[in-house]
Amino acid sequence: MQSPIYRVVSLWVRSGAVAEFEAYERKAARIMRKYGGSIEKVIRTGQENSPDIPFEIHLVSFPGQEQFAAYRADPELLSLATDRESAILKTVVVPGVGGPAYST
Repeated sequence: MQSPIYRVVSLWVRSGAVAEFEAYERKAARIMRKYGGSIEKVIRTGQENSPDIPFEIHLVSFPGQEQFAAYRADPELLSLATDRESAILKTVVVPGVGGPAYST
């Protein structure tokens, strides 16, 4: 059985494009679900115009690498490239796998 994979995704939003960003994220999350993926946690910093601090940070999970790759290649997701570009200034993705539980 494959282990889930995770991505910590930091997103910088273009100035004045929060509504467009949220609309894009809802569409991307719907497509993600087709592949077993989900945005498990959203942390909003509120720093819409900061070059150093992202506007939002997402913890994203997929059942495995194959599902993540299928999501990234999804034609509907690819068709949203213009929407993404108009709302998102910068993205930093850090891949990972589950680690130890430090508390119960």
